[in-house]
Amino acid sequence: MILEKILKSRWTVAAMGAALMLCLGTVYAWSYFQDLLVREYRAVYGWSNAEVAWVFSLAIFFLGAAAAVGGRLLPRLGPRRLALLGGCLFAAGYLTAGLALASRSLPLLYLGFGAIGGTGLGLGYVTPVASVAKWFPDRKGLATGLVVMGFGFGALVMSKLLAPRLLELSGGRLDRVFMALAALFLAGTAIPALFLRNPPAADGAAPAEAAEAGPARDPAKGARRAIGSGRFALVWLVFFCNIAAGIAIIGFQSPLLQDLLRKGGSGLDAAGMAAAGATLIAASSLFNGAGRFLWGAVTDRLGGARAFRLMLGTEILVFAALIATTLASGGPWLFGGLVCYVLLCYGGGFGAMPAFIGEAFGAELLPAVYGAVLTAWSCAGIAGPQVVARIKDLAHEGAAPLSFAVGLGFVSLGFALSWFLAAPPQKP
Repeated sequence: MILEKILKSRWTVAAMGAALMLCLGTVYAWSYFQDLLVREYRAVYGWSNAEVAWVFSLAIFFLGAAAAVGGRLLPRLGPRRLALLGGCLFAAGYLTAGLALASRSLPLLYLGFGAIGGTGLGLGYVTPVASVAKWFPDRKGLATGLVVMGFGFGALVMSKLLAPRLLELSGGRLDRVFMALAALFLAGTAIPALFLRNPPAADGAAPAEAAEAGPARDPAKGARRAIGSGRFALVWLVFFCNIAAGIAIIGFQSPLLQDLLRKGGSGLDAAGMAAAGATLIAASSLFNGAGRFLWGAVTDRLGGARAFRLMLGTEILVFAALIATTLASGGPWLFGGLVCYVLLCYGGGFGAMPAFIGEAFGAELLPAVYGAVLTAWSCAGIAGPQVVARIKDLAHEGAAPLSFAVGLGFVSLGFALSWFLAAPPQKP
């Protein structure tokens, strides 16, 4: 009886959603592999920073595009089947990436980790967020923030637990590392996916909802109107700016820290540099994850518009400090702390957005509208990392101040646009 209650609890659904997200969020440890791939494949095969960064950019692009489709498919397929499909594609992406590295094929790496894995990411990502929001109508921001917090912690698991150990066991063979990760993630996503389901009211109310929708309230038409509205465009742009600034750092935080250490004459060897980069990835992933939970809860109290203004306004100051720190060859601890704050707000955008969508467009449109707004992630996933990759190829160790100036531009634009977002009505 107790076990049955636990299995049927809404907190179990939320916990399993977070576990699924933990596996998917390992994509955020890409900067751990970015430097290794460029070093290993540049001399012989000519792979540049920008070319390798396209792998991550494509994964994020397909994530957002697939999430938009997944938001429409979710009512038809149900959370369990859609999450299982996403997990299988995510694992297949790692397997194909391993084959690509074994055959030294950059296009196959784009197809595997980028297109196939990214599609799995999108289908898997949208499912627990939309499903858990139905279980917690009273605390949407808190619950969805808890779920997406798992995604933020994925980089910690990858950079400190999985990747170093697998590299050691495989003798430094990156192709074998990716193939082993494929097997781990197939199991790691399938088990939590089996626990995902809609609440009984949602499962049993389908006919009533369909009748209520009728010609007067057609959810599909409502979603199309919402996505085509000026309000949606504004929310999309603010979300894009926050993501673009943060994801540029996520893709290159390890190389940028290593450049700062070399510039400051740290005396660390290649292994020490890689370890320092992995530590920053792990620390920033904690803030990325915590930010999703924290800002989700803040959104419940302040509303989405005010939460985004607070996030973006404080990020302006932090990016300005990052520029000053890198120009002055400041200490790695200060650099790391500032990066962690950017990741706190980056994750916060994802924690705040589901509740904000429900607040702005209504709970019944959440899956479709939330899936559509994640296309901002797609575009930001190309814009942010590619600009920084290009700067890094041209400026080398002097890339950091220019990269953070780009981030400052993104958050400044987002902050300005956030003032056009309508604040929610005051609660009595």
